[in-house]
Amino acid sequence: MDEPGAVPKRALHGTFEMMRWIVWVQRKGGEEWFRERDLSSEQAFVLGYLIQNPGSIQRDIARVSRTSAASVSSLLKGMERRGLIERRMEEGDDRSKRVFVTAYARELIDGLEPVMTEVEQGILAPLDDAERASLLALLTKVTAELGEPTLP
Repeated sequence: MDEPGAVPKRALHGTFEMMRWIVWVQRKGGEEWFRERDLSSEQAFVLGYLIQNPGSIQRDIARVSRTSAASVSSLLKGMERRGLIERRMEEGDDRSKRVFVTAYARELIDGLEPVMTEVEQGILAPLDDAERASLLALLTKVTAELGEPTLP
C-alpha cells in the first residue's frame, strides 16, 4: 500500500516521469530548510548562484534558472526588498545592473550545500560508485546534445 499523497510506484514509467520524480524529491528535500529561512527554492537557487558568480546581470540569472527576464526581475525585486541582494549600476552603463548577495543573505543560506548534498546522496543511495559514474556519463551525453534553451 502506498503512503497517502505518494505517487504509486506502478505509475512511474518512462524516462521523463522518473526524471520529474527525482527532481520533485530533490526539491522536497530542501523545502523544510528553505521554509525555516522564509526562502523559496528559486530564491535559494539565485543566492547560491550569486555567491559563486558575484556581480552577475539579470540576463545571466534568467539563463541559468531557465526562466524569463520578467520573472527574474520580479524575483530580484522581492529579494532586494528583503535585504538579500543589492543591485549596483555598472559604471558607464546606466541600464546594466550587477547583482550581489548581501552579508545577511550569506549568513542566511550558510549550510545549504551540505543539505543539498545529503538530499543528492539519499536519491543516489541505491547506486554503487560505478552506477553513479555511468548515470553521470549518460546524463552528460544527453545534455551535451540539448543546447541552451530559448526563453519566451
